[in-house]
Amino acid sequence: MARELKKLESLLASGKLSRREFIKKTTALGLAAAVSPALFYGTAKASGPIKGGFFRLGISNGDTTDSLDPAAITDDGDMVINWCLRNNLVEINHKGEPIPELATNWEASADLKTWVFKLRNGVEFHNGKTLDSEDVVYSIMHHLKADSKSAAKGILEPIKNIKADGKNQVIFTLESGSADFPYILSDKSLNIIPAGTTDFQDGMGTGGYTLVNFEPGVKAQFKRFPNYWKEGRSHFDEVEIMCISDLSARTNALRSGGVEAINACDYKTIGLFEKMPGIQSIISTGTRHYTYPMLTNTAPFDNNDVRLALKYAINREEILDSVFSGYGQVGNDHPIGPSQLFFASELPQRTYDPDKARFHMKKAGMQDHTFQLITSHGIGDVSVDSALLYKEHAKKAGIKIEVKKAPADGYWNDVWMKKPWVGCRWSGRPTADWMFSTAYASGANWNDSRWENARFNKLLVAARAELDIAKRREMYVEMQQIVRDDGGVITFVFPSDLHAASDKIKYKDLAGNTQLDGGRCCERWWFEG
Repeated sequence: MARELKKLESLLASGKLSRREFIKKTTALGLAAAVSPALFYGTAKASGPIKGGFFRLGISNGDTTDSLDPAAITDDGDMVINWCLRNNLVEINHKGEPIPELATNWEASADLKTWVFKLRNGVEFHNGKTLDSEDVVYSIMHHLKADSKSAAKGILEPIKNIKADGKNQVIFTLESGSADFPYILSDKSLNIIPAGTTDFQDGMGTGGYTLVNFEPGVKAQFKRFPNYWKEGRSHFDEVEIMCISDLSARTNALRSGGVEAINACDYKTIGLFEKMPGIQSIISTGTRHYTYPMLTNTAPFDNNDVRLALKYAINREEILDSVFSGYGQVGNDHPIGPSQLFFASELPQRTYDPDKARFHMKKAGMQDHTFQLITSHGIGDVSVDSALLYKEHAKKAGIKIEVKKAPADGYWNDVWMKKPWVGCRWSGRPTADWMFSTAYASGANWNDSRWENARFNKLLVAARAELDIAKRREMYVEMQQIVRDDGGVITFVFPSDLHAASDKIKYKDLAGNTQLDGGRCCERWWFEG
């Protein structure tokens, strides 16, 4: 494998292989994690940041129901906006590792049930208040309230107790051991807010920017916080984040100079940006994936033969090649990506098989049923095209799918987890435990298939506290197999994240744990001097 990677890198350097072809080949061979980021990300890396300028970002996600309440974060647009304003105890770096942010360090007991986090001294909120341990306790407990609908509630439920130990130390006691607990505290929802906060719309936090204006689903405006505690970050004088859901409008905004960067570029035309003067493409790979969740507590999706039939009826390779232009890797009906530590590479890849699809649908007695699949451009610009192609695949297996397009506005509140079968896009999570706890554990707020499996739930708890890496991997491999074969989610592709920006935008050590440099582009990027 090392020899093959070296050969591909040589072909790229000589110009005999395009960057698109390089990404496709390394991803297909499972080599992407070993590739130097510079080979993926273009030429925007620079030696050091420069302060100043007005940065405008066009993002694909935005909804009139958006809120600055950390417990209400649902998509990547909310994430980027909140990380302008706030920080977490823990941050994920460009290597996918948890590093201290508002915490300076942490220690765990031998059984991994007790975690002690020490806080930074002198960190200031935008209103002048000094951060202390009570703020941290309040911020975490905000997601654990009885009536909380926070996406983070499920991953925090293992917390048995949380208490302040003086002004600058917080102690977490867990129901069972968790080797990944620091990762959890980097979640996009777990921003630290002042204790007692009930009105979140002023965006109060310790982040690099203060809020100037927020219009949900339209735009958010910020200015640099002069007393920001983090050195070498938040370089722009002003930031404006605009919700531009239409791909053409977003692309034209960049080409005309209306914005300096955009996300969710067209997979078919991303290569053209490299040929445009003044514009660069920025490509990263990580944990993001597209899915079709089915409510397994609702007929006919309570029948696993129906679920298996629909899983065999989709041609993942054709969707990857036709809709995503080969940027990414096919999914195997579980949410752990090829770049992640415990990815089950030994599991056979589920492939398009109309005969097996027909067999399972006949076994379920649902050959004449028409399945309604609801999707929306609000999921991503490729979502409708993927669904329409899937419809044609299923037709060859005698399965009838009606694709219904829902409005982008309100999709996540009115359709997702409410209608029996829908489209979805996940940003993914850094660890297997985190992803499974968020969307597959029994009772998790974002278990969008309402799936229950006793063996899976037992393994989830056991793997979390297992220190033997080999034994832990065995558990996660079995869990991926259970989800693949019994779960209510079709996970069909792990696409690359495609961004484009003015060539005046510079960055260093781009993160791939989620799009837009781990969601922190406004803090990490700067303008060329």
